[in-house]
Amino acid sequence: MKTDHDLKHDVESQLRWEPSIDEAHIGVTAHQGVITLSGHVESYAQKHDAEAAAKRVLGVRAIANELSVKLSFASSRTDEDIAVACLAALKSHASVPDDQIKAIVSDGWVTLEGTVAWKFEKDAAEQAIRNLTGVIGITDALKLKPRTSGADVKRQIEAAFKRSAAVDSQRINVEMLDGRVILQGRVRSWAELDEAERAAWAAPGVTTVISELTISP
Repeated sequence: MKTDHDLKHDVESQLRWEPSIDEAHIGVTAHQGVITLSGHVESYAQKHDAEAAAKRVLGVRAIANELSVKLSFASSRTDEDIAVACLAALKSHASVPDDQIKAIVSDGWVTLEGTVAWKFEKDAAEQAIRNLTGVIGITDALKLKPRTSGADVKRQIEAAFKRSAAVDSQRINVEMLDGRVILQGRVRSWAELDEAERAAWAAPGVTTVISELTISP
């Protein structure tokens, strides 16, 4: 079991290892497996990447991302310019149904509104605008349309877990109710938790995934 000091050191090392992150103004604290990221970065993409990097460190059980985005003068853009860039980015992404999505920009913060059919479309919409210059944050307010399916969704998800080399299916319980999937049990790492959630979202008819999984290396 890693000490808080060891975990802090490992997260700091991981941040330095990532070429997309300037860790000079990022502070890291660790307490009983919970990592807090504080300070500031120069783009929303770096804030996202810093959190993703911390998740990859063995022993991290939760993350409080308190990083703020401080744009450089060269990165500053008007809300109108950001909105135009968002629409172009959404339109150019093959996985995004751009005709069903609105991007609302206020002081550099983008809110995505509309309705999509799949979780991967929600993820793709955010990915499309994450790296745009001038964006300081994203609120994903996209809703999933209920999809009817006669398939045994619970069985399909459990089968996907068994096929996966990254998921220990014996430690995860799956419950299904009206399009909502509830995952309970234990996983060995944040990466395994992400993979379990991804597999659950891939099933037809799923509108919500509630993860009650705990990380227990």
